[in-house]
Amino acid sequence: MSQGTAAGDAAPATMRAVVVTRPGGLDALEIKDVPVPVRKPGWVRIQMKAFGVNESEITTRKGESDAEVTYPRVPGIEGVGVVDETDEASGLRPGQQVATMMGNMGRSFDGSYAQYVTVPTAQVIPFETSLPWDLVGALPEMFQTAYGSLATGLGLRAGQTLLIRGGTSTVGLSAATIAKDLGATVLSTTRSPDRAGELTAVGVDHPLVDNGTIADQVRELMPDGVDAALELVGCSVLAETLRTVRRHGTVCFTGALAGQWTIPDFTPFIIPSGVRLTSYAGEAADLPADVFAHQLQAIAAGSLKVPVAKVYHGLEQVRDAQADLESGTTPGKHVVVLDD
Repeated sequence: MSQGTAAGDAAPATMRAVVVTRPGGLDALEIKDVPVPVRKPGWVRIQMKAFGVNESEITTRKGESDAEVTYPRVPGIEGVGVVDETDEASGLRPGQQVATMMGNMGRSFDGSYAQYVTVPTAQVIPFETSLPWDLVGALPEMFQTAYGSLATGLGLRAGQTLLIRGGTSTVGLSAATIAKDLGATVLSTTRSPDRAGELTAVGVDHPLVDNGTIADQVRELMPDGVDAALELVGCSVLAETLRTVRRHGTVCFTGALAGQWTIPDFTPFIIPSGVRLTSYAGEAADLPADVFAHQLQAIAAGSLKVPVAKVYHGLEQVRDAQADLESGTTPGKHVVVLDD
């Protein structure tokens, strides 16, 4: 077993964390003093600086997650901060800026709604940036899902055309910015005409109002169909999305914002001849450190936009962040910063 290395100032014995002891409403999010997690070999302890708030954590708080989620639990499937303690062999160093996400964090083991978190080394992404924590805290899960869908799911290349269903979601907005940075032409949908400007603001070339005729609208713009489509709305519109794609193009199913994850009495013949259907449900490793570094540089240069809805300060505002996310009134990512 390799020796560990720790930051110069030893971590305290206890920390503040948001704990869900039982499923429930917003009042189930309780701030408690709990022991600082002890790092296991092959894991990294991170001092948290900021974290995004996600639908998954609302599901955990309500008790609607699958059986792997147990209580009491510190929620939080993503976060950014600095290394507090690590194995010497990890390639990381105390004080280094890092991001972490997914891998059952906040589900089967305690997550990022806390001052410290421990995670497997494999789900840690090191980075260097002077961007503020509130901005970087919006990125890990959002950009990992968007980038993984485009790169792993669709293999999107410069010069291709991409349709995003569910374009005003955080992943949809992020996917648009990443695809534009890559050099793609982007079509993206919203159900509300009033929100089309949000799509234009992140560089979407063709905002489309989803009134049930998306396939016709796409074919008017691209008679042969788009090269690729990212499905974030779900199975309720998947058949129509498949009809927007050219022969030998690909649809990637990543999300189900409308709540429908399955198709009753599914038949493969809903897939048009020659169109490919795949899915994406990735992990931190699908966002390589060099890709994350490029994204941070592009954000700093102003060529990549980050859809941040609101920034909250301190664990005391986690309830507000979850309430605002549930209301759905403000587009973009809700981020909590742990102020020193």
